[in-house]
Amino acid sequence: MHKDLAGKVVVITGASSGFGKGAAREFAKAGSRVVLAARREELIEELATECTSLGGEGLAVPTDVRKREEVELLAQDAVREFGRIDVWINNAGVTEFGSLEDGPFEHHRRVVETNVFGPMLAARIVIPIFRRQGAGTMINVGSILSKIGQPFVPSYVVSKFAVRGLSEALRVELADYQDIHVCTILPYAIDTPHFEVGANQVGKAAFAMPPMQAPENVARAITALAERPRREVHVPGYAALGLLVHWALPETSERLLLHALRAWHFGPQPEPSGTGNLYRPEGDGGARGHRPQRVGPTRFAAWVVSELLRMESSTIARRRHARKGHVATV
Repeated sequence: MHKDLAGKVVVITGASSGFGKGAAREFAKAGSRVVLAARREELIEELATECTSLGGEGLAVPTDVRKREEVELLAQDAVREFGRIDVWINNAGVTEFGSLEDGPFEHHRRVVETNVFGPMLAARIVIPIFRRQGAGTMINVGSILSKIGQPFVPSYVVSKFAVRGLSEALRVELADYQDIHVCTILPYAIDTPHFEVGANQVGKAAFAMPPMQAPENVARAITALAERPRREVHVPGYAALGLLVHWALPETSERLLLHALRAWHFGPQPEPSGTGNLYRPEGDGGARGHRPQRVGPTRFAAWVVSELLRMESSTIARRRHARKGHVATV
């Protein structure tokens, strides 16, 4: 499996936890030489040792993707150690739960700096290396929220739309290079520490929406994308069907999404407002999180049907009331 990845040099930002860590393990199993970047040196040092034990090679390079000099050093160390860079994965990301007017604006700025400026800096540094090599693959980690809006995480949504835009811009710029690929992976909700370590201005604990998927699913999709590059990949694939519903029924789907998030995205227990991992790393570095989804897929599907019926009933009642009011004034 993944024989074409053996010996490939793969750089992963945000490798200390979540599916960044999962992807590092998958590449190591395939025999890749994995360069691990994150802010926590001790965690990526441990992961580098694990990657070597899994059959690959590991190199840890502490990196804050917002800082140009650190991203430059990451690329230089990869080339110095292994001679080239075959795959670069822009995975590092942070979020803040809350509305746009909640909390200091600096928090939202920090999200954009990490999630957007980080990949932009990487592209400025790595694309010239790919050009000199005549080949290379950049994988930008977006989200289903790269194509559809969502309340409570406005700066995250903005950043993920921008990541997808970065991929689109680079693909056109590199259109004459047949062996340089820019890919975007668009996952749906994943069981990672993301919901535990994000900054929070809501005052309640955040949870993934169903159906929550295992980080290993995304990790395997990333390795498959590195082996066979494609423009965009949804994980899971059926998540793209939700986008069709939004295209066909935008107002209904947006109201339903808002109501669903109000009902299930946050737990009843209070959580103090805080900056999470915006300014310093948080969490235990696990690939998986410690918060199960609040509602299972079957119960959630039943809730969706019930809510749609309730919304339709409310709409019919409003129209009848409007007609009666119109008749009364004639």
